[in-house]
Amino acid sequence: MPIRKWITVCLVFLILAVMASGCLGVRPPEVTSPTPPKVLVDYHRIGGIAGVDDRLVIFDNGAAVISTRTIDREMQINQTELARINRLFEQAEFDTLQGNYTSRHGGADFMRYSITYHTKSVITEDTAVPEELLPIIHEMNTIISAGRSQVLVTGSLAGIRT
Repeated sequence: MPIRKWITVCLVFLILAVMASGCLGVRPPEVTSPTPPKVLVDYHRIGGIAGVDDRLVIFDNGAAVISTRTIDREMQINQTELARINRLFEQAEFDTLQGNYTSRHGGADFMRYSITYHTKSVITEDTAVPEELLPIIHEMNTIISAGRSQVLVTGSLAGIRT
């Protein structure tokens, strides 16, 4: 076989092979985007003599964001602590609480709290905080303090990393 015919036959087979490889019907795997985390707790305290303005947002995957007048920081809360936080809200029967616990007259130096757990929100202030919310407010304030100090703490917050 002459060399020209040999090259022509090889080129035809090469072109057919390239064309066939694109038509094999193999689809690339679908890229699945991860489900974005949902907000578990959104806690905001504002007021007081010092003019506090602190916010803590905890997501269901343990990611947390602290924002105060002086810092903006991300931290990670472990699953044990997340379970503890969920228990606090369950023990408080948060879903059954009213949406507003504030006094009629208010006060210039009162601390005001806005707490959202999943989709339920409660607003309260120092003189009108229901007893059920005290452990939750204490826990949220402790997490904010731990985030400010950038140190690992022991006890109930041992699993929080800043």
